[in-house]
Amino acid sequence: MESLYSHLEVPRSRARDLFVNPWSRDISPILLLILLCSLPLQAETLTVGAFSSLPPAAAPPPGWELLTFPKIPRHTRYRLVREGGVTVVRAQSRAAAAALIRRIEIDPRRTPIVRWRWKIGGLIEHSDIRRKDGDDYPARLYLTFAYDPEAMSWGRRLKHQAARLLYGDLPAAALNYVWARRAAPGTIIANAYTDFTRMIVVASGPAGVGRWHTVERNVREDFRHVFGREPPLITGVAIMTDTDDTGASAEAWYGDITFHSAP
Repeated sequence: MESLYSHLEVPRSRARDLFVNPWSRDISPILLLILLCSLPLQAETLTVGAFSSLPPAAAPPPGWELLTFPKIPRHTRYRLVREGGVTVVRAQSRAAAAALIRRIEIDPRRTPIVRWRWKIGGLIEHSDIRRKDGDDYPARLYLTFAYDPEAMSWGRRLKHQAARLLYGDLPAAALNYVWARRAAPGTIIANAYTDFTRMIVVASGPAGVGRWHTVERNVREDFRHVFGREPPLITGVAIMTDTDDTGASAEAWYGDITFHSAP
């Protein structure tokens, strides 16, 4: 599993050299402690989807792959395009479903803030967050989390195994940030197919259709609120535009996706 944290580590020798006595070449422990306590904490940023740095292409961005689902023969199409002078991912779905996913380890305790940009071309007429036949969204950001059997009851583990037989590689916990048709922003509800996935409405209705929006969420706080425990590692970040349940058509654009340390 890919990790982006290694390049953020600061060599200890750099910090050590700041506190060496120029005459004795010995470190003063008291001075070292005072200066270390006075240093501001360095903010961390992980760029998971650096789409703007890439040229237009029909193939998935490097590190990303198409995620398809059992019994859904038609797949959403994703490609890199220029939009307003910036490269973004364009998604087109016609009675289809598929996600574009990057399988990566992210510690939501270390970098809990996720930020992304998106734009939709229109709403899906019969989308309904509470119904299986309405479980389609013009845009969603999908986060999957590591399987943590110690945090699950025996019955919950058994239920998860049964759900995997029905729906394939189903995560034990996932958050979906979605643009809904009617549900009010802030609505949180179990997915119509499985309560291992929770839907969080971050945009709704026609206001803002056709315009770019920046969204920011605290993943750690959302997970604790939804599942009542500390989140395990994030194992996947996906974008998804799907229309298989309603048979409709939808189009969306996705900009860069980043994770940040809390302020």
